[in-house]
Amino acid sequence: MPVQPRHTDLDKRVARAVRHFWVTRGAQGRRQGSRTGQRDAGNRRAATGGKQLDGFNALIGAMLAEAGIPRHAIFHSARANVTLPGFFRPTKQWDVAVVADGKLLASVECKALCGPSFGNNYNNRVEEAVGNAHDIWTAFREGAFLHSPHPFVGYVLLLEEAEESTRPVRVDEKHFEVFREFKAASYARRCEESLRRLMRERCYNATCLLLSNRPDGRRGAYTEPAPDLTFERFAKLMCNQTAVSFRSV
Repeated sequence: MPVQPRHTDLDKRVARAVRHFWVTRGAQGRRQGSRTGQRDAGNRRAATGGKQLDGFNALIGAMLAEAGIPRHAIFHSARANVTLPGFFRPTKQWDVAVVADGKLLASVECKALCGPSFGNNYNNRVEEAVGNAHDIWTAFREGAFLHSPHPFVGYVLLLEEAEESTRPVRVDEKHFEVFREFKAASYARRCEESLRRLMRERCYNATCLLLSNRPDGRRGAYTEPAPDLTFERFAKLMCNQTAVSFRSV
């Protein structure tokens, strides 16, 4: 059963970030192209606007500060670009990073997955998540972050809850069987399984999955489909590991 918000302070803060996402996304969709008369096709005009997830970036930064990390060591894209070296490319922009005394202590990516093209968007998100993790860990291994301790690397995903994302989806098994967890699984269930596997394979130290529909999301409503992928669990792991690393630098 999905985990419903409990109206704690953290849940209220997450709800504000969810509301910021939907309100900003809607406003950008209406504004884009208003001056030129040209708009991206479909919902792409909203997806390409950026800033929708700044509420989550700011919340993560605030929680790190509350865990004892100095604010001057916390960088998030709600205030400025967060650029880190890569291995397979020169740089990658992350959403949140903690850099103290010249050492990388944490990096977090926040993403959204919305319709109408859930299939393409799901595949793109998984490919991005795997590639970004491989890139940063290889860069870490090769000394891009100097003498940094093992950093916390996290991933937060906000999925649009809709009929198309919550109904079973057929998979193509023309040549080989797919893993049973993906059989007749909705995109919501696929996201859950993918995020769990990303943790099991140590691509990320922690991942988080939130579901929210458009109408209720404007009021901050959301659910969490899996107890091991909640924002509370994600935040605890992030803050604990980063605080320990900070005390050791």
